[in-house]
This record gives sequence, C-alpha cells and structure tokens, in this order.
Amino acid sequence: MQTRRIGTVQVSAIGLGGMPMSIEGRPDEARSVATIHAALDAGVTLIDTADAYHLLAGEVGHNETLIAKALASHPRGTDVLVATKGGHLRPGDGSWTLDGRPEYVKEACEASLKRLGVEAIGLYQFHRPDPSVPYAESVGALAELLDEGKIVMAGISNADPGQIRQAQEILGGRLVSVQNQFSPAYRSSQPELELCDELGIAFLPWSPLGGISGAGSLGSRFAPFAEVARAHGVSPQRVCLAWMLALSPVVVPIPGSSRPETVRDSAQAPDLVLSADEIALLGAV
Repeated sequence: MQTRRIGTVQVSAIGLGGMPMSIEGRPDEARSVATIHAALDAGVTLIDTADAYHLLAGEVGHNETLIAKALASHPRGTDVLVATKGGHLRPGDGSWTLDGRPEYVKEACEASLKRLGVEAIGLYQFHRPDPSVPYAESVGALAELLDEGKIVMAGISNADPGQIRQAQEILGGRLVSVQNQFSPAYRSSQPELELCDELGIAFLPWSPLGGISGAGSLGSRFAPFAEVARAHGVSPQRVCLAWMLALSPVVVPIPGSSRPETVRDSAQAPDLVLSADEIALLGAV
C-alpha cells in the first residue's frame, strides 16, 4: 500500500477508525479482531481510537483494549501506529461530555498507556476543545506529555484554523496531525485541510464515508460517486477515499469499519487512479 507521513513516521495512506467496533451496534469481539487483522493483512499501519470509544459507563477504553489485544495476536502488530485521543467522554447513556483540564488530559493519557500496553503512545490527540477550559491549557498538557516522553507525537481533533495555529505555536512546531470530520456530506473542514497542506501537517478525516449510518448509502446519496464507481468497477466508498487522497498529500483518511470485507475494500483506495475530470466532478458534489 502507498504510504503517507505523520510527523516522522510513514504510515499507510488509509488508516482504520476503531469506533464502530466499540459503540452502539458493535459486533462481537471475534469479528472485531478479525477486522483489525484483515486491515493489517491489507497493509494498514495506522489505527485510530480513543478512550471514549465505548458503550457502557464502566468500559472506558473498550476500543483501546480491543485494539491492543488484536495487535498482540498478529505478527505485524508491532508495525502499527496507534493514534488515540483524550478529553472527550461518554457517561454511558449515549451522550458525550468534555473535559479539557490539563490534569485530566494527562490522567487520561496515563490510563491509555496502560490499556495499550506501551511505554509511549505513538500519536496522542486532544479530542475536542472544551469551552470551559482555555485551549492553550489543554494543548499545553500535550506539550508536557511530549517533554515527559509519555507520547511520541501530538495531534489535535475537531479544531478550527485558529486553534491549529495556536496549537502549533504552543507545541513549538511539534503538531503533527489534525483530525476533523470531512466527507462528501461534510465539507466545512476544507479550510483546515488547506491549512494543514500549507503547514505540512497530516489531516486525518474522520467519518470520511459519512459515518456508521451513512457509509453504506454513500453511492445512492451522491450520484457522481456511484457514476465514477461504475466506470472503474469498484465501490463508491473506494472512490470516495481515492478522491480524498487526491486532494492533498497530507490527507490520511481513517474510515471506520467493523467487517473484514469493508476494510479490505477501503485499503485498495490508494491504488485507484482518478482522472482530473473525475476529481473535479466529485469535488463539485
């Protein structure tokens, strides 16, 4: 598989988002492990997770634990960059809350270290800005974690252009990634993508296919993606990921998956070459 760069690390051009394997409607553990193994077999070397990817109140870190177990049982498990996040919480009732206090971000990182079974987290990301805490203080916790050697690289998620620039300054030029929502249905993060391209920072679109509820109907909702898919004899989802990769060399989509067959399909997106006319057609959707 083609590779892209996050900081100093080369990763697969397509990553795997772990959320669908741990929240509502999740599959059994055997299928989740099989999905992660299928991703590794297909050449995926980036897996994204978060401590908040769980269903019940008493299972914080469910997805991190699941991924650690799957990687430990695969011969290439040590070749994967695991990116996790802290600062976004799920009480267990389906809602989401925030805690961007620096002491909490550091506490969450320590817990993630234990669940992942590593001495340093490859990529740790502040999950979402907390309006009740100055952004500089939350990101400052990442700087401290870098200095302490608890994390190898730092990223942010759900950030606007001003926050990206602020984080880059606070981290002393050590910001390596921005993870924002971006898909055919959700283009409002285009400015952030363009800024990442300008700064040479990896841009990781989350829910690039439209999320758990929208990925399967992508082709029916956006006719041009289905049209291009028919022309190439592939799925609209693969076309979507190939289109994103064509937007900038800093883009590394992280589609979520809970089935081996879908992750295998996504992993083939870097091999799909779209014409300039096709890219323009899809971009105009």
